[in-house]
Amino acid sequence: MKLLILTGMSGAGKSTAFKMLEDLGYFCVDNLPIPLLKSMIDLTDQPSVKEQKVVVGIDIRSGEQLSLLQEVLTELRDDGKKYNILFLDAEDEVLIKRYKETRRNHPLSGMERIQAGIVKEREAIAFLKKQADYIIDTSHLLTRELKEELQRIFVAEENFQSLFVTVMSFGFKYGIPSDADLVFDVRFLPNPYYVAELRPKTGNDIEIQQFVMAHKEAHEFIDKLDDMIQFLIPNYIKEGKNQLVIAIGCTGGKHRSVTLANQLYQRLVGNDTIGLKIEHRDIGKDALRGK
Repeated sequence: MKLLILTGMSGAGKSTAFKMLEDLGYFCVDNLPIPLLKSMIDLTDQPSVKEQKVVVGIDIRSGEQLSLLQEVLTELRDDGKKYNILFLDAEDEVLIKRYKETRRNHPLSGMERIQAGIVKEREAIAFLKKQADYIIDTSHLLTRELKEELQRIFVAEENFQSLFVTVMSFGFKYGIPSDADLVFDVRFLPNPYYVAELRPKTGNDIEIQQFVMAHKEAHEFIDKLDDMIQFLIPNYIKEGKNQLVIAIGCTGGKHRSVTLANQLYQRLVGNDTIGLKIEHRDIGKDALRGK
């Protein structure tokens, strides 16, 4: 039997992950009383169900019983029972936004603010995060991307990349991304916006890419940036960081930043220690404004 314990922060996407894992062939048991966990494992760990894949959801809803979980997990280890822990997390600001959008209260907030409940929950389940085999930060993941990550881990059984990197282009006139970890300004490069025939195009078009990369400063910048990011990645992983958002900005987020973000993304594609995606936040905003 393959046992997976699904846990994490309330609002991080556990319900969605449950449905996905069920579609992947897992037998799902949510919010199981902790004293029954060992009994359930003994019942399902029979020769007739050796190939059964089981996911058990345990989180802050267990209340005071949560304090019993560490003892149960230790007993399972001592008895030679194998299990993995999948921990879903998200940034506090994202969790607060999700709660406000659904108009729900955090289970631990009571009469206090949502933030207070999140702080209490993090403290209560910190021991599970420390023991987790897989930590997925869903702050910047679309539902489709979460499904792809689960399929990669639990179906394709590929090596788990604990650090998920988002390379993002943006326009300074629309504001610096609030979730950016690293911000780089490429407005020092010549701007294709002032070339009439190039203005309507974007950094995804070959003409813009050729214009931007025709300048040696662009090559020097991307070489130095790539070297720094490749240095930082293993150190971030060692430190336990799960999400890294690299934001590259120009004036409108349409030409130079898109080109350089694409360049960095292509250089990171071969790094099999990370999950990776690219996002062009402001690429179409000038067109929407009629500029």
